[in-house]
Amino acid sequence: MADNKKTEAANIQFKKAQRAEEGKKAMAEYETAAVALRAKTERLKALRLEKEAAEGTAPEEPAAAAAPKRAKKSKAKPASLSGWIKDQADGGRNN
Repeated sequence: MADNKKTEAANIQFKKAQRAEEGKKAMAEYETAAVALRAKTERLKALRLEKEAAEGTAPEEPAAAAAPKRAKKSKAKPASLSGWIKDQADGGRNN
C-alpha cells in the first residue's frame, strides 16, 4: 500500500518534470521561429523598398483611409405615427 503511494507520487513528479521540459523546448522552438520570421520580414521589406526605389514608385496609401465617409441624410422627423408610416412607405418599406 505504501509502495503504491510512493510510486504514484514519483510518477506524478516525473510527469510534471517531463511537461516542464517539453514546455521549455516548445518555447525555444517558438522563439526561434519568431526570430526567423522577423529576419525574413526585414529582408523582404528591404528588397521591396529597393525595388520601389529602382522603379521610382512611392508606397501606396492605405485605401481605407483615403475613402471619403458618407454624410448621413437628415430628414425631419414626422410628428405623428401616420406621418412615420407614410415616410416608411415612401422610402420603399413594405413592412
